[in-house]
Amino acid sequence: MTATFTFGDRLAASPVYQKFRDHPFFAAVDTADLTKEQAALLIEQWWYPLHYFPTFLARCVAVLPDIAAKSAITRILNQEAGGGRVDLAHEVIYVESMVKCGFDRDRVTGTTPYPETAALVEGYRRASEKHEDALGFIFATETTDLLMVSSIGKAIERTTGVSDNDWVAIHVEQEPDHVEEANHALMADFSAEQEDAVIAAADEMWRLWIAFFDRLALESGVGATTQAP
Repeated sequence: MTATFTFGDRLAASPVYQKFRDHPFFAAVDTADLTKEQAALLIEQWWYPLHYFPTFLARCVAVLPDIAAKSAITRILNQEAGGGRVDLAHEVIYVESMVKCGFDRDRVTGTTPYPETAALVEGYRRASEKHEDALGFIFATETTDLLMVSSIGKAIERTTGVSDNDWVAIHVEQEPDHVEEANHALMADFSAEQEDAVIAAADEMWRLWIAFFDRLALESGVGATTQAP
C-alpha cells in the first residue's frame, strides 16, 4: 500500500526541520548550569524577531491571494497585537514580564542584534513578498514556536526562579490557535510547484533559526557544539 502524505506531513518530515529541533541549545537549556547573563543573551536577541513578527503577519495578509488564508492569518495577527489592547500585545507583555524577572529593560530592547539575528528578521521580510514564501514561514514558525518559547521559559526559571512568566503563559494559551490557523491557511489547493515552494520556504526559515541558535550557543556557551557560520 502506498502511503499518502499530507502537506503538513511533508513539512514535518523535512530534514532541516529535524536538524532545527535537535539543535544542542535546546537540550543544554535543560541541563547546563545557566547564569542570568546567559539567559539575558537569549532574551535580548529574541526581541528582534518578536518585534518584527506582527509586521510580517500584516504584510502576509496583504500578499496572500485568498480570503480564507487572509482570515486565518489575521486571527494570529490580532492575538499578537493584543486584540485592540496594547497592554496585551505580545511584545509589550514580553518586555514587562522580563523586567519583572529582573532583566534590564534597555538591554532587552536595545542590545545590538547579531548578524544572524538581523538576517533572520530580513528573511521574514523577504518571505512576506510572495505568498508561497509567506505561508512557508508562517507554518514553520507556528509549528516550532513553543519549542523556542519553552526554552526561554526554562532559562528564566532556572536563572531567576520565576516559573510563571506572563509572556510564556500567553504563548502556551494561544499557540494551539496559531497552529490551527496556520494549518487553515495551508488548506488551499496548491499545484505541485507551489507546494514545493512553500516547503522550500519553510526550510529556509528553519536554516535561519539554526544560524540564530548557532550564534547564541557560540556567544553564551550554552550547547556550543555547533560551529557558527
